[in-house]
Amino acid sequence: MSHLSPFQTFLLLSILKVVVVLVLTLMAVAYTVLLERKFLGRIQNRWGPSRVGPFGLMQPMADGIKLFLKEDLLPIAAERPLFIIAPIIALACSLISISVVPFGQVTRVKGVDIFQIADLNIGLLVILGITSIGVYGIALSGWSSNNKFALLGSLRATSQMISYELALGLSLVGVVLRAQSLSLRDIVNSQSAHGMLSWNVFGGFQFVAFFIYLMAAYAETNRAPFDLPEAESELVAGYHTEYSSMKFAMFFMAEYANMITVACVASLLFLGGASSPLGHLLPDNFGGPFLTAVFPILWFIAKVLFFLLLYIWVRGTLPRFRYDQLMSFGWKFLLPLAMANIIVTSLVMALRS
Repeated sequence: MSHLSPFQTFLLLSILKVVVVLVLTLMAVAYTVLLERKFLGRIQNRWGPSRVGPFGLMQPMADGIKLFLKEDLLPIAAERPLFIIAPIIALACSLISISVVPFGQVTRVKGVDIFQIADLNIGLLVILGITSIGVYGIALSGWSSNNKFALLGSLRATSQMISYELALGLSLVGVVLRAQSLSLRDIVNSQSAHGMLSWNVFGGFQFVAFFIYLMAAYAETNRAPFDLPEAESELVAGYHTEYSSMKFAMFFMAEYANMITVACVASLLFLGGASSPLGHLLPDNFGGPFLTAVFPILWFIAKVLFFLLLYIWVRGTLPRFRYDQLMSFGWKFLLPLAMANIIVTSLVMALRS
């Protein structure tokens, strides 16, 4: 790269980062589906996928080939442009959110941080804004399908996501107050001094906010026990009833990409992100420069995996809520609890100062 100008080097490394993160995210989506099927199989005393490849590891590839080769049906009365663009919106919004997530400690090559695509000082707002746009994909898919079951599913999803976004956003105010920043990197750094004791969920006394965030995240991603938009017992399959082939696959991928994004944000805001649970007990140069760069990534992956397993465990154990229970829980319990958490956190910080 010596013959390249600084701008060309920056551009090349940035494109390379985007490609690597995109490929790894899509692979993570595919194998999260396999992880869920295997884990649910164990919960239900069965094997799960085990025939395609060793231990069923080639099952995601087989599923992808199957969906790609399926006939792509288009309802006669569908609004064609919106019908096509809806899954693209859903998947794009779920993937763009990953761009501001710091996967490890700051490690620069030619002046470019290789473990974060974009270090924005309003990274948290970017994630909240982009994920909220994803509801348009679901709403448009139900409306453009010209199917009453799909329309009801999309309406449920829209009202559910709007309702729980309020509680989710308010649950993060306490974290922002403690870090005095909306930058995800600053929020992680504010939790790295004393290991687990500095994490917001423990040392920051944000366990109430953590509970609210988890509940709202389940509802935001339409996962059990809040999977009302896809209640197959009453809505066939919900907003994607009329979708097939790769358009259906894009909705499917968007759901699991949103799961990964939510798990990343939860680990960043409440469990210290890529910081070690041991804090600064180990020296910064422990194990040499390679291990110093790799260990934070491994901590981050372990925390994200914990949240994904928690997601799957909840799906395998809890029944679906009724719709009135869903809305009452969000408006009458989580929202007031989130506002109370903001008041208490503000008072505690004011008294400490």
